[in-house]
Amino acid sequence: MSPYGVDGEEVWPGVIDEVPAALRPLLDEPAFREEGSAVPRVTACLWREAGDTAWRTGSGIGFPPGSEDPDGSGFLFRLLTDRSPEAVQAYFEDYYERPVPLEAVRHVLAGRPLTPATSAALDPRNLPPA
Repeated sequence: MSPYGVDGEEVWPGVIDEVPAALRPLLDEPAFREEGSAVPRVTACLWREAGDTAWRTGSGIGFPPGSEDPDGSGFLFRLLTDRSPEAVQAYFEDYYERPVPLEAVRHVLAGRPLTPATSAALDPRNLPPA
């Protein structure tokens, strides 16, 4: 459902159609557009106005068939819904393509002070000079 995944690089039907009038000017924000493009680069859109009790999305989105994650939300928001040390570790191991020590991740997620040993465990380039 990414604009990059469809012909014409258009926003997927229904994704921004119901954005309230008070929030629509945000869709024109340059941060959501590529230079020279009139189309916002939006794969998923959630909003919550003052007084809302929950986040909202477009109700008329026609999800493409045959995909377990058609809008990419599982990939995009995985760490928002699963904040476990194991999920964070798996994300960074995939992103950096190297092992990330689980104990170092737990240390950081617990809000403990970052020590030289934890910093070096997370990024070996942070080893102190010998």
